[in-house]
Amino acid sequence: MTIMALKAKAPLVILLLSLFVICASLALATQDPELKQCKHQCRHQRQFDEQQQEECERRCEEYHREKKERERAERRRGQEGSSESERYEGEESEEEEETNPYLFEDEHFESRVRTEEGTDKILEKFSRRSKLLRGLENYRVAILEANPHTFVAPAHFDAEIVLFVAKGRGTITLVREEKRESFNVEHGDIMRVPAGTPVYMINRDNNEKLCVVKILQPVFLPGHFEAFHGAGGEDPESFYRAFSLEILEAALRTRRDELERLFGKQRQGAIMKASKEQIRSLSEQEEFPARIWPFGDSSGPFNLFRRRPSQSNQFGRLYEAHPNDFKQLQDLDLIVSFANITKGSMAGPYYNSRATKISVVLDGEGYFEMASPHLSSAGSRRHRGGGGFSERRKVGPTYQKVSGRLRRGVVFVTPAGHPVAVVASRHNNLQVLCFEVNAQGNIRFPLAGKRNIVNDFEKEAKELAFNSPAREVERIFRNQDEEFFFPGPNGQRHDERGRAFE
Repeated sequence: MTIMALKAKAPLVILLLSLFVICASLALATQDPELKQCKHQCRHQRQFDEQQQEECERRCEEYHREKKERERAERRRGQEGSSESERYEGEESEEEEETNPYLFEDEHFESRVRTEEGTDKILEKFSRRSKLLRGLENYRVAILEANPHTFVAPAHFDAEIVLFVAKGRGTITLVREEKRESFNVEHGDIMRVPAGTPVYMINRDNNEKLCVVKILQPVFLPGHFEAFHGAGGEDPESFYRAFSLEILEAALRTRRDELERLFGKQRQGAIMKASKEQIRSLSEQEEFPARIWPFGDSSGPFNLFRRRPSQSNQFGRLYEAHPNDFKQLQDLDLIVSFANITKGSMAGPYYNSRATKISVVLDGEGYFEMASPHLSSAGSRRHRGGGGFSERRKVGPTYQKVSGRLRRGVVFVTPAGHPVAVVASRHNNLQVLCFEVNAQGNIRFPLAGKRNIVNDFEKEAKELAFNSPAREVERIFRNQDEEFFFPGPNGQRHDERGRAFE
């Protein structure tokens, strides 16, 4: 671009900056009217043609949205910075009204990156929702979505990351120890990105979005992580800009005017459009080292669907990657699994001995039910809905049925030891990605099916435990011949508030 062209556009740039200053001033004085006033200013600028007015209004909306997200993030950081006792005291009062602290929906996500070409959103801290989930304090879940033919800018994270390609085809590049490793990935691939490793990726598909689900384990501040962008400019902001120009001039042996130009150009955001030629070049990188399945020392991905399912029948399939299958999972004490529950069918009931399961619904609809002894006594005294058992006064633990509607994007947590069943709707298969933490030594105990735990009790134990003849107990618990996946309920089910799931 010529100097004359830059001079010609300077008044427009100054005017746009002036409008953003006006919006910022309004934000300090008012709440909701600021967006309206900013757009009003855009529409009454005589120098603007129609396209410039639309661009100005779009930037007003972006500013307003980002401001709201910053305010929410600041409030959350303030709450996280409060003392343990204050935080948990507040959570207890919330839990008295909260019927299901184990379920997370759209409103519990915050967008870290949002451009026209994609989003990267992060689920709130588990412990912020409820003190019952403080065992997951140092785990976070994020979901990245990128449009076809896009580039996700390089960054490194102060967290260990395990990612799962939930949809689409991409290329992921890691840079470490003076070498670059690029891997073409597709649906079902699992890959680890070690903390501090520069990583970038592309969506190499012509039509389909790339969706990547991530679990992160921060290494600096428990439950909190940051993305550090080196390559970038103003958006994403490069961390190089935090250094003085004197430092950068000396370190890079480059004049400051060149540095200012370089670190001032990028304003497209962290997810941006790339040309077909750039995508082709980035996706044709040689994979090194080659994929090795299921064992080996490869730092690259492996595909969960290339091995036999651990459970399979006409009612569903379960694929699992254990730490002894995938070396990169070993020191993270993590299992990654994927359940595809046939429509009208269900998984469980069962429970895990040690592992707490974080489940992300990738597709379909349904619901889950779980037995919990930890919710408020007031809630547990209510009559159980959906065909449960009536209660009477007794000594010992009281279990409340926790249930929730499942659909794409919903996250739910099943703590260790908690019996759970997951049901697919009668209309669609239910696909669920699971991250199971504290996986070392975990045992999944089935509560139904031909291998259920009651069938292993002695005859006398059955009679004493149920106060019934052993043959009656056996008649019930030996009636189901399938394992893990079963035909689902035929009737309609409801949550604690009486709302129907189907």
